[in-house]
Amino acid sequence: MGVSAIILAGGEGKRMKSDKPKALSLVLGEPMLRWVLNAVTGADITNICVLTGFAKEYIEEYLTEYAQQTGIKTQTAVQLERRGTGHAVMMCSDFLKDNVGDVVILNGDAPFIDSETIKASYELHKRSGSSATVISAKLDDPFGYGRIIRDENGNVAKIVEQKDANEEQAKVSEVNSGCYWFDSGDLLGSLDKLTDNNAGGEYYLTDTLGILLSQGKTVCAYAADNANAVLGANDPAQLEQLNEIAKSLKK
Repeated sequence: MGVSAIILAGGEGKRMKSDKPKALSLVLGEPMLRWVLNAVTGADITNICVLTGFAKEYIEEYLTEYAQQTGIKTQTAVQLERRGTGHAVMMCSDFLKDNVGDVVILNGDAPFIDSETIKASYELHKRSGSSATVISAKLDDPFGYGRIIRDENGNVAKIVEQKDANEEQAKVSEVNSGCYWFDSGDLLGSLDKLTDNNAGGEYYLTDTLGILLSQGKTVCAYAADNANAVLGANDPAQLEQLNEIAKSLKK
């Protein structure tokens, strides 16, 4: 029983006007993936699987360099078809089966997740006996993000996407970062129950939370002090914003 990490880094860099995966876009001269790797290893997690996809050879080459620099070897899995975040994690099933315990799932293109948030959310995950723990953040402007809807006990009742939110839910400022802790066995069991019966024909990782809740399992949310933890970039303008935020954090 231990802790491990899966970093999702299969996204394309097309809108970045790059032929490389998005996670290799630079923030202060370092790939966003490196920022996430630093946060994971800073939380004392060295058992890491990086999910590749688009132009996977660039990620694999970078991870070889990373291992030479740090001595930390990562495993990889590959998503040949882009069929949603749930499908991405399905591609890491062998890693999950080999690593019984708890796993944190992070996005390789969200560079401001930090070690303290990873550690503090894990402490809540264990203390609450949760099958899953969502890392959330409170934003002044939550528009566009999935809202965390809590029950009367403060646990997660559901996550409502922007397009599905009613007027009351849209007022909620606590949003999903897309990062989670899971009990690996519970995660594997819920991945088996995912369907792609939706408009996009995709398998959504968020649907595993509803599956766990329907089984009477506990799902909680850790509200990070670091609101930047939810930020990513989909185009050069957003990447420039991340660089400006990173410069301010370095001051």
